[in-house]
Amino acid sequence: MTVWIDTHCHLDAPEFDADRDAVRGAATRQGVGHCVIPAVERSNWDTVRLLAHQYGDSYALGIHPLYTGRADDGDVALLAEMLRQHVADPRLVAIGEIGLDYFVPGLDPVRQERFYRAQLQLARRFDLPVILHVRRSADKLLKGLRDLPVQGGIAHAFNGSLQQAKAFVDMGFKLGFGGAATYDRALQLRRLAAELPADALVLETDAPDIPPHWLYVTAAERSAGHPQGRNAPAELPRIAEQVAQLRGEPLDQLAQTTTRNAVSALPRLAGLVL
Repeated sequence: MTVWIDTHCHLDAPEFDADRDAVRGAATRQGVGHCVIPAVERSNWDTVRLLAHQYGDSYALGIHPLYTGRADDGDVALLAEMLRQHVADPRLVAIGEIGLDYFVPGLDPVRQERFYRAQLQLARRFDLPVILHVRRSADKLLKGLRDLPVQGGIAHAFNGSLQQAKAFVDMGFKLGFGGAATYDRALQLRRLAAELPADALVLETDAPDIPPHWLYVTAAERSAGHPQGRNAPAELPRIAEQVAQLRGEPLDQLAQTTTRNAVSALPRLAGLVL
């Protein structure tokens, strides 16, 4: 069976509380051999660590930009202490999910940037890659990386321009593609998935978010009482099929390439998946 790495899966999310074991088991049966579970705030740092050990997966620790509004100013120091305690854990593969979000209204951009840059400094201090949240913020993220270079990582759910994509790749990053690439109307994203060099891509679900088109429920349907479809790591192989079709390459070749790329982006995966 073809084996896949889901490089971004929020397996700790409350949407999975009722059936988390079944969700991870279904992913395994579909060939998803490994999931990277990123944290989003202080309250779930221990949770993602314990889940990674429970399921044989890996984790990242960080403060997500959407959570900076409710984060304490001292949380960066607490993150540094958490990293100090667990930096020798082979399942700790990155600082993340960190970054900037200029799409969601009501977030303080100055506060977001302060947390982002502070966490880049931690990535440098502990010599770890980063998993980046990129939403209408690619240029500002790239500026931070130029000011505070890190060893690379993954630009998660990438949806920028070709020029921005190349800039991230030149800085040692891989670009995460998932459910959004399955939508016919996502023309630019699908073009990127098709045309980027093979060594630039990794695959992800962002489960339970960013459902692929076969799970998506429209706003009209949601207003009529139909819940949004829940994404899950078991969807990754079907998402990969569409990416392989876009690229005109065999599915097994995409699996091998994206696994190699994931290990390149997050080097500690080598001891876990190879």
